[in-house]
Amino acid sequence: MSRAIAMKMAAVAGLGMMMAALTPAMRAQAGSARLAEVLAQMNTASKSFVDARADFRWDYYERVVKDTSTQQGAIYFERKGGGMTMGAVVEDPQSKAKAKVIDYEGGVLQMFDPGVDQITVLHAGANQAQYESFLTLGFGGSGSDLERAWKIADLGPETIDGVKTEKLDLTAKDAQASSMFTHITIWVDPARAVSLKQVFYAPSGDVRTAYYSNIRLNMKIDKGTFAIKKDSHTTVVNR
Repeated sequence: MSRAIAMKMAAVAGLGMMMAALTPAMRAQAGSARLAEVLAQMNTASKSFVDARADFRWDYYERVVKDTSTQQGAIYFERKGGGMTMGAVVEDPQSKAKAKVIDYEGGVLQMFDPGVDQITVLHAGANQAQYESFLTLGFGGSGSDLERAWKIADLGPETIDGVKTEKLDLTAKDAQASSMFTHITIWVDPARAVSLKQVFYAPSGDVRTAYYSNIRLNMKIDKGTFAIKKDSHTTVVNR
């Protein structure tokens, strides 16, 4: 082999190595640009978000017993003042028990179980911002809100039920939130600032998967459907 040919082959090999080294960086740059575009879309959509109503299914996988339980129902989110309110009617499809009702407003979470006629009340207190970061994770939150509370990895586009979504993997910046979930994956429709699917991974190995469908935006919410109907016999437990 002549010296000239050997030098040319070395140059080609060197160019190949350089391109191999640059490719991950180029991909990362492209991914970063795409994520910035998705977050910008969410910022725009969030500005016009007033409320949303959806049907849901929540699947809970418990690693210890290797079993999955399911709940389903209807849920709403509404922007009120500088915060978010939420209400849900939760049914167990395997049971004939009456539907439970969840209500969140102003840092107070109420869970009504009509089966035992009891309301359990949780006060967010200093953790209100954390509570609402989970609420706005799915509906009405801006890209800036998302970026403020979470480290975000863009896993690329994916279509769910005919809707183009972006699959984002989130790691909480807050230590307390990260102790609850190691990470969360969401499939967000950035054009509407809503998510169609969310998967929460707990340190224990438990997994909660949420599916949202029939999403309706900025319509007057019939809150009577989500009202807690207590009576004189209803007990209230504060925690």
